[in-house]
Amino acid sequence: MQTGDHQPDGYLALPAHGKGKGVLVLHAWWGLNATIRGACDRLAGAGFVAFAPDLYHGKVTNRIDEAQVLGESLDARVDEARAEIASALDFLTSRSDGTGVAVMGFSLGGFYAVDVSARAPDRIDAVVLFYGTGPADLSRSRARYLGHFAEDDAYEPPAYAARLEDALRREGRPVVFHTYPGTKHWFVEPDRTDVYDAAAANLAWDRTIAFLRGDFATV
Repeated sequence: MQTGDHQPDGYLALPAHGKGKGVLVLHAWWGLNATIRGACDRLAGAGFVAFAPDLYHGKVTNRIDEAQVLGESLDARVDEARAEIASALDFLTSRSDGTGVAVMGFSLGGFYAVDVSARAPDRIDAVVLFYGTGPADLSRSRARYLGHFAEDDAYEPPAYAARLEDALRREGRPVVFHTYPGTKHWFVEPDRTDVYDAAAANLAWDRTIAFLRGDFATV
């Protein structure tokens, strides 16, 4: 068995033809829930191979207090989390068509998406962020970046996105960040019925699919 052939804990979604560009999907602090599996299915329907590693290993919640505890526990073992993401990247690469790998992060997963793009610059060619950012040394990154951010976000203030966008531009990385008027954190997650915004979510997804297909000019 070659390295990367064994599937780590997580959810794999394949396109109808079985192969495609790989997209590594990193879940929010809720865990690997139906929303993240649905995102993988949506990517597969658009022709991508999507894999979401289960960084909580079976633990899922829809309560903010429990999610905060799970997220803090993950961050406390950041080196282990990074190793698991690297293993997931190996597996995804073995299943994709060799045209490159993108990473997509939701909220908490956004931090790890930025992180892996900086730590594995020769393996990540595109990054999609849904209301999540993170500090990293981006000097070696080779990726292009697309970000979707809420206008009224108590968890990811606009200053965070602006700081990351400035850092990426200083390093010469292609970057487009969008802010969606009237939205709040988790606005693309249909199970968060108090903040889900269908129109904004659909626009963000349309832009994401175009971006992943290489159509950077129209996103």
